[in-house]
Amino acid sequence: MGHHFQTVVDLDATAAEAPALAARALDWLVAQGIVRAERTSCVLGAPLGHPPGPRWASAVEHEDWEPSDGLNIEIGRRVFFGGQGDAQHATCPHCAARTAFYTDDWEYVEGVREPFDTAMSTWYETGAATVACGHCGHSGDLTAWRWADDFYAFGYLGFEFWDWPEFTPRFLDAFASALGGHRVVRVWGKL
Repeated sequence: MGHHFQTVVDLDATAAEAPALAARALDWLVAQGIVRAERTSCVLGAPLGHPPGPRWASAVEHEDWEPSDGLNIEIGRRVFFGGQGDAQHATCPHCAARTAFYTDDWEYVEGVREPFDTAMSTWYETGAATVACGHCGHSGDLTAWRWADDFYAFGYLGFEFWDWPEFTPRFLDAFASALGGHRVVRVWGKL
């Protein structure tokens, strides 16, 4: 069975502005009735989180599945990822070519993944990393690569919702506006 999560990652937040943006976004979520201001034991991996609010259904695609857990806000440099499994490929920010880590039958492609793993470790440690595209040869900022199914995102601020139905695009757009028009991505997965 397991637990599902959706993390809305602010791709533009800096380390310095992440705490203030987190507070602003939480205020917006509470004002919209998406989550409650009080904190309870309602999230995995954190002692306290924000439970669903009275208008949680306005944010999701399917109202017939009521959220059973709440929101945990992650502040600080993080590699956000989709839990079980992996991204099948990454797309170069320069030439838009896909670098496949797995075949269509999910067989691992030897040697392709290692530069990305090294770059992820470097980014986590330092906040900056590049990886060269095997197709065009350009080295690009790791954070500019696009990942299949948005499996990875790199940032300093994430809003991790546990066991909620899928968010609507309208909600994600409004959430991005509440963050000052920042780019956001929804990383989702299961543990």
